[in-house]
Amino acid sequence: MMLFLLRSWFFSATDTGVGKTTVTAACARILRTKGINVGIMKPYASGVARQSGYKSEDVAILADAAGVSDDEDLVNPYFFPIAASPYTAAAKLGISIDTDSVLAKFERLQASYDILLVEGIGGVLTPITKDYFVADLIKNLGLDVILVCSSRIGTINHTLLSCTTCAKYGIRVRGLVINEVEKGYDLSELQSDLLNLSGIDTVCIIPHMKNPSMFETSQIIKDSKLISILS
Repeated sequence: MMLFLLRSWFFSATDTGVGKTTVTAACARILRTKGINVGIMKPYASGVARQSGYKSEDVAILADAAGVSDDEDLVNPYFFPIAASPYTAAAKLGISIDTDSVLAKFERLQASYDILLVEGIGGVLTPITKDYFVADLIKNLGLDVILVCSSRIGTINHTLLSCTTCAKYGIRVRGLVINEVEKGYDLSELQSDLLNLSGIDTVCIIPHMKNPSMFETSQIIKDSKLISILS
């Protein structure tokens, strides 16, 4: 299996609904404003299909933030119009998934950009096929991970499970992003606990905001350690 080792990044999360797309899109927007030629990719997406443009709402958000309009087949090779993992959705819809084709499309996209931000689906053990998980995808791409986690009670368990899985696969988690999607742990206490337990630094904390805009999120992220790492 080929490994692609250029300067690109994989954004994963400890769970669904923790703001992975928002964080990835905000990073793309910030890098773009810095004059960096940034591209995006979400290899697998699911949910309700949009009526025009990219079928995936997440992909549309990412592409708009990066200011790109690459072919849907490249930026989102697999879209499933039901809310489920690729493995479950493909079985229900009778679709066969070619994981090698996704790697080839990643290579094509990466050759066109200085940085390619790849957003995963679900968490690192979300199944793509019976024997191939998101962690396998990350491993095959040869990318380091930015892991987005929430501040909900239970997030320490979810974060440590994700980090342990990445370590088992030989994947490097470069930093944690704590997104306070709802009130839970004290943020400074959570940051300290996660560092002590995982050995991984929190590179950005996004405090709770009611219906935050992309601009507001970008303003918080732009001066964080996260952007320094990415660029």
